[in-house]
Amino acid sequence: MAAGRLTRQERQQIALGLADDLPYAEIARRIDRPTSTVTREVMRNGGPTAYRADLAQRATEQRAHKRRGAGTDAGQTAQRSPRSDGRDSPAIREYEDAFTTLFMQSGLPRVAAGVLTSLYTTDAGSLTAAELVRRLEVSPASISKAIALLEGQGLVIRERGDGRRERYIADGDVWYQSMIAAARSNAQIAETAREGVRLLGAATPAGTRLENMARFMDFVGDSIARAAEQARGLLGASGDGDAQGRSDA
Repeated sequence: MAAGRLTRQERQQIALGLADDLPYAEIARRIDRPTSTVTREVMRNGGPTAYRADLAQRATEQRAHKRRGAGTDAGQTAQRSPRSDGRDSPAIREYEDAFTTLFMQSGLPRVAAGVLTSLYTTDAGSLTAAELVRRLEVSPASISKAIALLEGQGLVIRERGDGRRERYIADGDVWYQSMIAAARSNAQIAETAREGVRLLGAATPAGTRLENMARFMDFVGDSIARAAEQARGLLGASGDGDAQGRSDA
């Protein structure tokens, strides 16, 4: 029987087992752990429907970090390489960890979430791959993979920096695009629901249920779209200023 803390690989096996709807006992047998260990791990990290191996691993690392560094701020800072921006305080590190965890909960892998957090919290407004490697203490290959993912989702853009180096920027318009995409999705749901009303009959219980769904989605989608347009109009000037500042640098 294995001993000690669960490894990242074991947590990935737990997540795969849950995805396959395996009993806890079977998952435990596959990783050579007690069933109680698997049960406690799953319930401590979101339950069987929300369990994520990367989030569970990160939560464990954060708990261990806090226990090791309790009352020794200097020791906490020494565990990581000094940063060029001077922001090495435990409070800032903890904030960045919390921000990264939120991005992970939205579906981003750990390194991609860390990249996005770094881009949003740096004063420079952009970072190179080498700077991200030093900041996150991961391999260049991990950064490259994360950037490709974030670019594919429209969350990050790149620009040419000094020499041949590329700099990466968190796209300031991404939240607007995300909200508009959500509004379109709601409109599609409403349209599909109304097709059901026509097929099943407006006077039927199913038709009434679908019509209520369509009205709800219409209202929410329209509200999201209006709010996104208003926010873009009110706040867009600051984003333009940031972009201008980067181009002038």
